[in-house]
Amino acid sequence: MTFVQLIDCRTSRFDEMDRLMDTWVEQTKGKRTATHAVVGKDRSDASHFIEIVEFPSYEEAMRNSNLPETGKVFQELVALCDEMPTFTDLDVVRDDTLYASTARRFFEAIAMHGELPPLDGLIAQDYHDHDPSNEQDTMGMDAMRREVEMWRAAFDFAFRVDDQICQDDRVCTRWTWNGTHKGDFMGIPATGRNVTMTGTTIHRCTADGKIAEAWWEHDRLGLMGQLGALDALER
Repeated sequence: MTFVQLIDCRTSRFDEMDRLMDTWVEQTKGKRTATHAVVGKDRSDASHFIEIVEFPSYEEAMRNSNLPETGKVFQELVALCDEMPTFTDLDVVRDDTLYASTARRFFEAIAMHGELPPLDGLIAQDYHDHDPSNEQDTMGMDAMRREVEMWRAAFDFAFRVDDQICQDDRVCTRWTWNGTHKGDFMGIPATGRNVTMTGTTIHRCTADGKIAEAWWEHDRLGLMGQLGALDALER
């Protein structure tokens, strides 16, 4: 279970404390178990800071605390504080990365059987789609719906999300696509073949949670090979 520690302190020497934490990061390289750290300053009290440190588990946090470098830095950190810092230990019981959820809902929506559902809750009206396999970028909600409908007319398909990485307003999703070729695709009549394709999509989300832009990389050449479009070239 993911574990988070909150360190609440007051200091008039934050610049020194910041440099101290840089020293700890350098000295514990390859040994520390902390995976993420955020420091916040109280808007109503410039001497009040809270650091949030994330670990894979409580046990890993204890391993981190027992590092000699951590003990040394802790003593120096206390000396920079105006008063003794307080610590709050938390087991994470819910962790929602909201933009990642939006990306997952996007893949589920465009693969849904039956009529394509409305996408206005997921995609911004001025959506911009970058796909190097298309001659022109897809611009706007209506154009995106036409692009999706082209794929849906050619295949019954589903996405499997293999991995996701989030940073700021970007979500990178590594996916596997599985489909059955049921209709014309780029001049290739329906073959009934079951095909698969892997790819990666980076979505940029807006503050209201909609997808404004996407960059696609996928193995369309491999897909064409599975559909038999490359057979003549291989002879």
